[in-house]
Amino acid sequence: MNDKTQQRALQGTSRFIAFLDECGDHSLEKIDEDFPLFVLSSVIVERDSYENKIIPGFNRLKLKYWDHEGVNLHSRDIRKAEGPFSILKNAVRREQFLTNLTSLIGDLPYTLFIVGIDKKKHKEKYGEKATNPYELALTFTFERVLNFLESQGQIHLPVIAEARGKNEDRDLEAAFYKLLTSGTFYNKPDRFNRLTCPLLFQDKRKNIIGLQLADLCAYPSARQILKPAQKNRAFEVIQRHLYDGGSVKGWKVFP
Repeated sequence: MNDKTQQRALQGTSRFIAFLDECGDHSLEKIDEDFPLFVLSSVIVERDSYENKIIPGFNRLKLKYWDHEGVNLHSRDIRKAEGPFSILKNAVRREQFLTNLTSLIGDLPYTLFIVGIDKKKHKEKYGEKATNPYELALTFTFERVLNFLESQGQIHLPVIAEARGKNEDRDLEAAFYKLLTSGTFYNKPDRFNRLTCPLLFQDKRKNIIGLQLADLCAYPSARQILKPAQKNRAFEVIQRHLYDGGSVKGWKVFP
């Protein structure tokens, strides 16, 4: 049985599912001085909880403000009150919605992993040898996910990432499977080799709730990294979901 046949056979059988989204771009060529970050946000959910709590919870929230559940909860559009979120130009409505959304994200069951790469510092420190921020964030994330899976006695984890473009997705897929094959500096290959982690790219327009949850955790985390002293109501609730594996934590800022 080849890898793809095995992955198809395993669909629907995993205890957990992971969803990945990002905040900021991964380019080291042009770095925004006001936002020099790349943040990879990863949420892991139990399949049963995803079906029975997370998806219904998000859809109830959507139906409270719109006439259908097809609205994609995208952090940037919410902040700028664009598209269907133009209703948030009303200050009262905006405060009500953000309060409800923050409460939902705080109450739902999921485990969060956040990796932030300060691209400016990264480039200054390593120069031309600086690793692609997305690949670096992916490595840091899955070192922690590996610890999570081992603590749960699991080896199968489907990974759903937001599609970013044919070339970008191809490069990320190559980096991901190289990681699972070769391991990392701190984790030998045999630990990763035991895992079965099919990587699937899905378009944001498919309205996948797990990707929206990862997206909604990304920006508040980026704000926390950039301005830790500033009031950050959203981060106050999502930080309770950060993975805590004792010596291994679900929060990593580099360098």
